Amino acid sequence: MPAPSPRRSPDFSARSLAIGPTGIRKMFDLATAETLQFGLGEPDFQPPAVAVEAFHKAMVDGYNKYTTQAGYPPLREAIAASWAAYRPGLDSSHVCITMSGTNALLDCAMILVDPGDNVLVPDPGFPLYGPHATIFGGTERAYACDFAHEFVPQIETLEALVDARTRAIVVNFPSNPTGATLTVAQRDELIAFARRHDLWIISDEVYDRIIYDRPHVSFLTPDYDKVLMVNSFSKTLAMTGWRIGYVLSPHAEAMQLIMKLQYYVTACSNDAMQRAVLVALEHASDYPTQMVAAFRARRDVMVRRLNAMPGVSCHKPEGAFYVFPKVDVGGLGCEDIAMAILADGVLCSPGTAFGFAGHGHLRLAYTTSMANIERGLDVIEATLARLTESVATVI
Repeated sequence: MPAPSPRRSPDFSARSLAIGPTGIRKMFDLATAETLQFGLGEPDFQPPAVAVEAFHKAMVDGYNKYTTQAGYPPLREAIAASWAAYRPGLDSSHVCITMSGTNALLDCAMILVDPGDNVLVPDPGFPLYGPHATIFGGTERAYACDFAHEFVPQIETLEALVDARTRAIVVNFPSNPTGATLTVAQRDELIAFARRHDLWIISDEVYDRIIYDRPHVSFLTPDYDKVLMVNSFSKTLAMTGWRIGYVLSPHAEAMQLIMKLQYYVTACSNDAMQRAVLVALEHASDYPTQMVAAFRARRDVMVRRLNAMPGVSCHKPEGAFYVFPKVDVGGLGCEDIAMAILADGVLCSPGTAFGFAGHGHLRLAYTTSMANIERGLDVIEATLARLTESVATVI
């Protein structure tokens, strides 16, 4: 009998060991039931009532079984039609329903990244972009989205990072964590950059309906096919717990691969839920607008009060529901500042949870009531004043 093969060391895959827990979750786990929450990136609303009712009815009517792996065809047709103004000619073959936007992002990395490839990801940015490249043997190359340029990347920065193994650039507007948007001219510059280097654009547009003072600018355009647009209903229909999203692309071969590989991720999405989402699209299309009215008022209070605090500078976000202020307290790191604020009863995220360029920043989500925002900002103002006095005393 042959001797058994020696055990590999370590016992687990390099990819699983290379990826750590996100800084957002670390902070969340430290909070208590009494903590005021500026940390959660989800609307403090429930899904539209018609969707909840339709979900229940669909289950009662027996839609509780496996369904097509690409998703419920009428829902896919409705999604395609909703983007026709950006890219004419789309139909259900250009849409694959996924179990969340996170699932959709993973699918995109799965069809694009081979070992040795690299992907350009925003810094600061949503913490999943880089690890998805790692899972498939690639690496992330972070491009700076800095405060001085209102968190929009500069082309010269991108040109310095790209090489022959760069496969894609991930973009996210409106942005988590910064709330930044971009102009049509800035979008076109980024598409021209991708075209020069034959890159795929993975465009995370999950906040496309949560936008305030300008229209949404999508990377889905008539003149560039190598775009994988990721979206979900978590933010725009307050369905974070439903876990339903989609990938949309004008590129036929890419969509065929997405649909094929989606089977190996979750087989298919929830049938009854998809029918409920379609009802929401048909009968509650103005729901995001209702939420935006509340978010706008909260944003304005938060930006005004933060900018009135010594050592704090905050851009007014044009989308999503986050602010990402610079906070200068005598050289203290943003992790220390966030921990001090948490000890005083308010949870926010240190900027470094979103990348190296997040140093000196905090992320605050205004996904709570106006009363909680006012109370939480009172705490933050008092904490920063105490920290500033303490640092000055030491010096």
